[in-house]
Amino acid sequence: HVQLVESGGGSVQAGGSLSLSCASSGYTFYLMAWFRQAPGKEREGVAAIYLGSGTTHYADSVKGRFTISQDNEKNTVYLQMNSLKPEDTATYRCAAASGPYYRAAKDYNYWGQGTQVTVS
Repeated sequence: HVQLVESGGGSVQAGGSLSLSCASSGYTFYLMAWFRQAPGKEREGVAAIYLGSGTTHYADSVKGRFTISQDNEKNTVYLQMNSLKPEDTATYRCAAASGPYYRAAKDYNYWGQGTQVTVS
């Protein structure tokens, strides 16, 4: 039974930091990522990491502020978010894929339940 369990998130003032975690179980994935969606906006890929190589990709909107990382022993992927802005406010969901394509949500097989990040 595959599960992605997220934790972290919450409310913070602009300029602050938050960290999200996504623990996976039941399968060894090739690629994991964080997506976000704000009310009235399209879902956006924020960051992705290839679990074998550690190669990462970031949306331009978060480059230099967010860092995606992994702990293979814990089967957990993290998203460290620094210098947060009000426009980062969204529901963040982790996603996992068995294939190599990181850009589109449709290429991810499993999703976490989502965690709210609010920046004021």
